[in-house]
Amino acid sequence: MKESNTPGLKAFFIKILNSIVWVLIWIMSGVTGGIYFKLGFTNGKPVMYTILFYTVMVVTLFFLISYLYKNWKNG
Repeated sequence: MKESNTPGLKAFFIKILNSIVWVLIWIMSGVTGGIYFKLGFTNGKPVMYTILFYTVMVVTLFFLISYLYKNWKNG
């Protein structure tokens, strides 16, 4: 197999794929918790569950953005 002329191209595409995968995991966990387990709605249950769900989603979004920022800045 022939090596590419551009050094670091493979690492760059792996970094792109890792970023896409982590964002999709975050989105799918939010959709699963919010819609499938009905944590995003307040239909007949305490509002505290909904507030806790959205708080966790915002906090994990902050961690995801900081991870992606550090990952791309170090590259």
